[in-house]
Amino acid sequence: MNPGVCHLTIIPIRERPNHQSEMVSQLLFAETFRILEKEEGWVRIRSTFDNYVGWVDAKQVLEVEEEAHQLILRGSTVFALDLVRSASSVYKEMPVVMGSPLPFFRNNQFSLFDDKYKYDGPVLDLKNVEPSGDLITKVALKFLNAPYLWGGRTPLGVDCSGFVQAVFRFVNIQLNRDSRDQAEQGFAVDGIEDSKTGDLSFFTNQRGKISHVGIMFNNNQIIHAHGCVRIDPVDHRGIFNTDIEEYSHRYAFTKRLFK
Repeated sequence: MNPGVCHLTIIPIRERPNHQSEMVSQLLFAETFRILEKEEGWVRIRSTFDNYVGWVDAKQVLEVEEEAHQLILRGSTVFALDLVRSASSVYKEMPVVMGSPLPFFRNNQFSLFDDKYKYDGPVLDLKNVEPSGDLITKVALKFLNAPYLWGGRTPLGVDCSGFVQAVFRFVNIQLNRDSRDQAEQGFAVDGIEDSKTGDLSFFTNQRGKISHVGIMFNNNQIIHAHGCVRIDPVDHRGIFNTDIEEYSHRYAFTKRLFK
């Protein structure tokens, strides 16, 4: 399984190898992957970050040697914290979105292969981070009002599980990509009344299957992606949508990911 890297700002991961297929997730700049198979200009990949599998346009990624792949991984401890910021090199400028790794970042510069970029935005070095409700809140609020986008992982468009995954990346906690898989992580909280800021609460659809997730906020509130990233009241019944003045999601349980 040869490795590869995304050298563009954001690219879609699709369910099948064509541009009309559903976008199921995304790769961000400098994220890496393993190639599982190739088919007529498309490659089926497994993301290094979260093991998500899907198809990407071969023109939007670079295949690399294993040594280069490992170097990128070891050098990617610093992440962009601005919603979107232009990075500039001698030959081009490129937008970088929040959550993108910045390989070999030092003195407001990072590099990918021979391209060296200047980046003046805020960053977070995960080598210096401990999980906390305060940091989760700070990061989550940056996504507020981001539009809902199925398969999205950035403030330009995000789904419910992509939102919580992106936020928890900044506190050194690796979450699975989909809400039903995230529900298997962490340890259970007795009830939503015992939750604390940073806990994840999960919700079911009419068939009783996990279909939604959000981050618990102060005073029995939840921040989640539904239409957009928003804050709503939540209780043992579910999420109360203040716009339509009714419950929009049925509560299932709450999980804690850190002490």
